[in-house]
Amino acid sequence: MRGLDNEMVGGKADAGIRRPAATIMLQGTASDVGKSLLVTALCRIFKQDGKAVAPFKSQNMSLNSYVTPDGKEIGRAQGMQADACGIDATTDMNPILLKPTKDMASQVVVHGKPLIDMDARDYREHYLPKAGAIVREALNRLRNDYDVVVIEGAGSPAEVNLKDRDIVNMRLAGWAEAPVLLVADIDRGGVFAAIVGTMEILEPEERDRVKGIIINKFRGDVSLLTPGLEWLEQRIGKPVLGVVPYLGGLQLEDEDGASLDARGYRTRAASSDELDIAVIRLPRISNFTDFDPLQQEPGVSLRYIRHVREWGAPDIVIVPGSKNTVEDLLFLRESGLESLLLKHIQEGGRAVGICGGYQMMGQCLLDPDGVESNLPELDGLALFPMETVFMKEKTTERVTGIFTAGLCEVTTVEGYEIHMGRTVFTEPIMQPFRIRRSRLNEESNAYHLDGAISHDGLVWGTYIHHIFHNDRFRHNWLNEARRSKGLPLAEVETPFGRLREMSFDRLADHVRQHVDIAAIYEIMNGVNSNE
Repeated sequence: MRGLDNEMVGGKADAGIRRPAATIMLQGTASDVGKSLLVTALCRIFKQDGKAVAPFKSQNMSLNSYVTPDGKEIGRAQGMQADACGIDATTDMNPILLKPTKDMASQVVVHGKPLIDMDARDYREHYLPKAGAIVREALNRLRNDYDVVVIEGAGSPAEVNLKDRDIVNMRLAGWAEAPVLLVADIDRGGVFAAIVGTMEILEPEERDRVKGIIINKFRGDVSLLTPGLEWLEQRIGKPVLGVVPYLGGLQLEDEDGASLDARGYRTRAASSDELDIAVIRLPRISNFTDFDPLQQEPGVSLRYIRHVREWGAPDIVIVPGSKNTVEDLLFLRESGLESLLLKHIQEGGRAVGICGGYQMMGQCLLDPDGVESNLPELDGLALFPMETVFMKEKTTERVTGIFTAGLCEVTTVEGYEIHMGRTVFTEPIMQPFRIRRSRLNEESNAYHLDGAISHDGLVWGTYIHHIFHNDRFRHNWLNEARRSKGLPLAEVETPFGRLREMSFDRLADHVRQHVDIAAIYEIMNGVNSNE
């Protein structure tokens, strides 16, 4: 495989001066065409080729967050891409994160900390003019520290109503001196029209920046596509660098709730020899990647439910995290799912609440400052004697600790917290997690208790995201549920972290096989050396 020489990918030149990193940018004909996974693949490929590589997305809109080692919040896709690069994630990789709180309004997170809640018009008119400098500074720091920076665009570069204040697509490509690869999703249909239409809308200098096309999510015999590819190359004057077949079974995170539909999570009940785990799909569900490891467990059926008709007879019900706990609790109540959940628990069923779902399990939610809603107080599910007050200051921390209640053995755990609320107990209760709030302070012995658990261990909640990514904890917890259902116990832990690393390599191998990586190196070399 050909690559750039050291000088052209940001290595030190003969005079000892480090040149800015080479860049390559993936833009899409639309949202959800697979840019994030293709960026992840290129990150892994460049790492395998010996390059120091980092991902970058200037502005991301996502309810799936990732907490960096220093306790900051970025989009989960950039955290995953950093993992594929084998490096720690930083906020420079995603300096601006938008987290929708309600229709047409989002929390604006800048370099990992909440700045303000804004509606779409105010953000566009009043904040975007300031955002360009933040984006360029972050990008320049990455280019000074790495050999290659792989940049992900957002949505489509052909949104003519957004182009004058663009910080995510073609203007960013210019700031980054980045050649652009245009990604299109053939699975949704109309791929040739999407590519040609996008190219027609671009300005001449923007079309010049596009150096190649990648067609993604192909299913079928690629030879049948050849006449169309030949026509496309002649029509737009750009090479098709690859047709990437659809690749399933990856243990890699999705960016937003729309992907739950694309991934085809089933809503049918499990068979009698499986554990049936139902996750309530809240309208503002966040960090649903918490449950990815459960999907990989043998003998477990994981499903997402939105309606009472989908309830079935679950063994375990999970109430997930939420970007708006108050409104999602109202949804739970108005949809009839609250009644089914409480009946499930009263009849001895298992239930778990994560973050916002854990907050709902208390007696009430208090929001005197209107942090999440216009309701100053809302009754909770009253499963535990606790109250949650929403605060303006956000907690974002990585945590480590031990699980000390409800299982047959003490189990070490790690994860992260992202929440606006502070929970207090109105009377003593068993708390299952003894955790340390920051991995940056490992010499400290300052532990505190987290979560709540019923005396029989069947119902519990916690602020800890990614709790199910802990293999031993997940293994023991599922076996307890299997034992109570009379199912055979799993003897071997499922190594989710190792499966995830294997998925990075599998994705990289797949893209190497179907995309001209040598041509991408040549494109980066030509553009970034001003040839």
